[in-house]
Amino acid sequence: MATVEHPRIRPGLLEERAYQAAIASEAFEHNTLVVLPTGLGKTAIALRVAAASLLREPTRSILLLAPTRPLVVQHARDAERLLLAPPPLTLTGAVAPDRRAELLRPPQIVLATPQVVANDLAGGGIPLDTFSLLVFDEAHRAVGDYPYVKIGRANRDGPRVRVLAMTASPGGTLPHIRAVWTNLGIERFEYRTEESADVAPYLHGVGVETVVVPVPPEVRHLAILLRAAVGRAADTLQRLGLLGAGEVNRRTVLALGDQLHRRIPIERTQGGASSAGLWQAVTAQSVVMKGLHALDLIESQGVDALREFLGRQATNAGRRATPAQRAFLSDPDVEEVRRRLATITLEHPKIAEAVTRVRSELARTPDARAIVFSQYRDTVDRLVAELDALHDPAVRAARFVGQASHGEDPGLTQREQVGVLDRFRRGELNCLVATSVAEEGLDIPATDLVVFYEPIPDVIRTIQRRGRTGRARAGRAVVLVAEGTRDVGLHRSAFARERRMHEMLEKVERETAGGTAPPSPPGRKVQRLLSEFP
Repeated sequence: MATVEHPRIRPGLLEERAYQAAIASEAFEHNTLVVLPTGLGKTAIALRVAAASLLREPTRSILLLAPTRPLVVQHARDAERLLLAPPPLTLTGAVAPDRRAELLRPPQIVLATPQVVANDLAGGGIPLDTFSLLVFDEAHRAVGDYPYVKIGRANRDGPRVRVLAMTASPGGTLPHIRAVWTNLGIERFEYRTEESADVAPYLHGVGVETVVVPVPPEVRHLAILLRAAVGRAADTLQRLGLLGAGEVNRRTVLALGDQLHRRIPIERTQGGASSAGLWQAVTAQSVVMKGLHALDLIESQGVDALREFLGRQATNAGRRATPAQRAFLSDPDVEEVRRRLATITLEHPKIAEAVTRVRSELARTPDARAIVFSQYRDTVDRLVAELDALHDPAVRAARFVGQASHGEDPGLTQREQVGVLDRFRRGELNCLVATSVAEEGLDIPATDLVVFYEPIPDVIRTIQRRGRTGRARAGRAVVLVAEGTRDVGLHRSAFARERRMHEMLEKVERETAGGTAPPSPPGRKVQRLLSEFP
């Protein structure tokens, strides 16, 4: 295997790949957005550009940004292992602002979370002009109010440090891609797919299998009751003229909630006659959202997940109940659901299917590894418990969740997250049951099986999840779909959106040849869902 020879790269450690060299060469000279399938070495490209930048401007530092602390720690390890440079400096919220400023002594390799850098920029604690390269990992986040946007703006308005932006998917729409492009000051676009001739030899293949799981009659009956509760609250919104027929979906109801809550300060100031209608609408909207969430849990997650959710609602209602909590829990169909849950002992068949798939994979190959993704921590905890209950030495599972604690559900500290990943890499653990925190960027080699406990419509997250496998060898992704539920539509739309995304990226690639920004989308009218209250 040929390796990269460069004065700033440790000999014999970084494999020479033509596509990485070509992309790095372009990124060294121009602000570049790199879109590359997961597992093909975006970090290696970044370190190539960093090495070249250190050689050309030896008195200036490199700043590499990543969205999570475990990812920052991982990049720091890679930089220390591969680059001939001063020891990397890791800056996260665990380091006090004054101390962070003291530690900045160019030239350095600085690795940080974007929140820290954005905060320090606002306080004048981090001079961008001391850097020669600014790397944005998981660059698709550079939209809205995410800190990448503030950092990109500060760079465009100030020193104009060279920018390298990297992602497996820049977004599923042209407005999203254009926002990333503009916010980070991009000049060039480097895009590869699994079919690209220069990357195909390095891919090991990922087989995607859809497993349709039948839903037991008892679970279907609970779903019917919850739909009735949702319909009852939605009728109130329709009578108020705020929701049209056929608009009872999460996106529409969530948007309505945003508009309703923007009206609250106005109504409090004006003391208008419409206040009663406003609060009635706010309560009904919240009940619909709670009902839709409960419906999603019973259809896609399981009986235990719904039981936990309703239990938390009842506990909260017993303390400081909101009108929405009281209305939701007192709905006759929700009350019936709670009565039935008290006697139901069965669980959603997805639980058994996921456990069986993982056990089979790990038993077949001694050094195999698996990751199970779920949207909800309750499901993560249940799956870990079921895997532990096997008492099978071939299955060594652990939960991998974010740092935030939710009530009595503790998160994992940064140290705990890093520790779990290290144990997984060493083989002490061979199965992670994870929420979305494991989707982005983390270097988890040779994962043989990825299980989607539920399909997700977000194209970026779908690609990130699937990209956890098929790196060092061929892998499999299994998507569990509950028959006759919302899962079916979500799964179908995920494939369609990914196909459209690649078609759009190919178009953008053609239109941006030569460095021009992707074209602006035509203007669209925004429909107002809320006007007046009766």
